[in-house]
Amino acid sequence: MRKFTPKGAGTAPTAKKTASSRPTGRPGDRPARRPAARTADRPAMAEERPTRRPATRSAERPDRHTPARSDSRPESRPETRVDDRPARRTTSRPDERPTRRPVDRAQSRPSNRATGRPAPVAAPKAKPAPVAARKVGPRPGGPGQERLQKILAAAGIASRRACEEIILDGRVQVNGVTVTELGTCANPKRDEITVDLIPIEKEAPVYILMNKPKGYVTTVKDDQGRPTVMALIRDVPGRLYPVGRLDFNSEGLLLMTNDGALAQVLMGPEHEIPKVYLVKVHRNPRPELLKEFQEGFLLSGRRLKPCHIEVAEKGDNPWLKVTLTEGKNQQIRRMFAAVGHPVSKLRRVQFGPLADPMLKPGAWRFLSPQEIAAIKSL
Repeated sequence: MRKFTPKGAGTAPTAKKTASSRPTGRPGDRPARRPAARTADRPAMAEERPTRRPATRSAERPDRHTPARSDSRPESRPETRVDDRPARRTTSRPDERPTRRPVDRAQSRPSNRATGRPAPVAAPKAKPAPVAARKVGPRPGGPGQERLQKILAAAGIASRRACEEIILDGRVQVNGVTVTELGTCANPKRDEITVDLIPIEKEAPVYILMNKPKGYVTTVKDDQGRPTVMALIRDVPGRLYPVGRLDFNSEGLLLMTNDGALAQVLMGPEHEIPKVYLVKVHRNPRPELLKEFQEGFLLSGRRLKPCHIEVAEKGDNPWLKVTLTEGKNQQIRRMFAAVGHPVSKLRRVQFGPLADPMLKPGAWRFLSPQEIAAIKSL
């Protein structure tokens, strides 16, 4: 049996003290206070371990947004640069503004704050043209006023298109002032108009129908010295020029006039004035080929306008009647040569409403009032 041992000071078991164990007391006992000598030793501890002063941000490092004073500025390290330019000043006083590098205003451009892109540079203003070159007289609509190119064409100087080139070249003067702008108006009855300083005279319109023979060119002058159709007309007032062209080896009807406005209408491709030719070709072309011409033949990569073709005289080398509404250079000869039927003879027998089978080659005559009215109505 286990013997009962009474509790006592001498009989209490001895507890082992460890470094991690804390002193234990009886329940109900108050914890022991710290010795008062500790509070008395505080001044001595303050002398032994001085308290740290509260660290301030400004004392540890200068604020990035507050400029440092000149007396507390640390020494800056020498900067190494490739060029010999002085180093930029990194710090400044609060009352000083940072210096800026000079900007070349000629090279800098204002920028758009929204996009950051440089604003477009305004183009320099064009200098106004001289008053004399811009216009002489009022615009169309005034009493007795006409365009200058129309006045020159009516005077027989050249066609209206050619008169425009003469004006642009600075060869026309109105009241002693050179005009170089198209659309300038003048009064042919009051204003003094000159071409190359030679006064113009308004001529009466002349209309001539000629049967051009072979061996003549349809120009006023020829650089190669060949005879022109002007040699066939004599004792005719006014400066005439041919309307349209016929080849050197072609013959047929040709209109000659000094009416530049009418010539411009008759030669314009947009009016599609019909012209009828009699063409003699080598060997008979197939009907399929003639149908291809009538639908629009492709020549040198360009589609030609449809033309009407019919057989005028049968034979081994037949005569064909060809009607064109456009006048390309040697169009008929090139068309038939491309398909293996070269042209041996070509004669124009009708020009718009004008036709005269009784007119001999080399002969000419004035148009009747009915014929003039017919061609002006086109």
